[in-house]
Amino acid sequence: MFVVTADQHASRRRGDKVPDLLERLAPWEEAHRDGVALPLERTVGDEVQTVLSTAEAALDLALHLVRLQDWAVGIGAGAVHEPLAESSRASSGPAFVQARTAVERARGRGEPMPVVVVGDHPEAAGDASALVQLLAAVVRRRSAAGWEVADLLGPGVRQKDVAATLGISEQAVSQRVRSALLEEERRVRPLAARLLRRAAGEKEDV
Repeated sequence: MFVVTADQHASRRRGDKVPDLLERLAPWEEAHRDGVALPLERTVGDEVQTVLSTAEAALDLALHLVRLQDWAVGIGAGAVHEPLAESSRASSGPAFVQARTAVERARGRGEPMPVVVVGDHPEAAGDASALVQLLAAVVRRRSAAGWEVADLLGPGVRQKDVAATLGISEQAVSQRVRSALLEEERRVRPLAARLLRRAAGEKEDV
């Protein structure tokens, strides 16, 4: 299992963004409902938490939160006490402790990006952190024009279709794809998910 905990940066100065986040992520939860074991909820103060059953969902949510730039993100990869309670706040297990450790590290200045993985397998968790932070750096540095293309270029969507939607040339779309490192991100995500599974102690299929 994967427990994702996110803590808002500078909430006293910026105001409580938890209600807005929960509303904005409702479509994400619906799209990933097969991977959501317990929905995202406020746990304490300006902190939110969810329990996810797949590494892909944990990675996608972490990068989504990093994109918003208001959150430090901790991923706890490991066991939970089952059966889970009705809410994240009422549930427990090693992955919850790991998520707490991870988000505290993510809040600190010692990490290059505010996202950290802590798991049952420490070496794999360290590797996962490094790769997820690299992906986070790509996400953080992507321009508005790059995101405009990224948000439209889903599975089965052609660059030609994106160009028509945006009213720009295919060449311009291709340039944005290259500048935004969209293909590089797409290819690296499966590796990051595999490392998250290893961090959780999951065995790879042979």
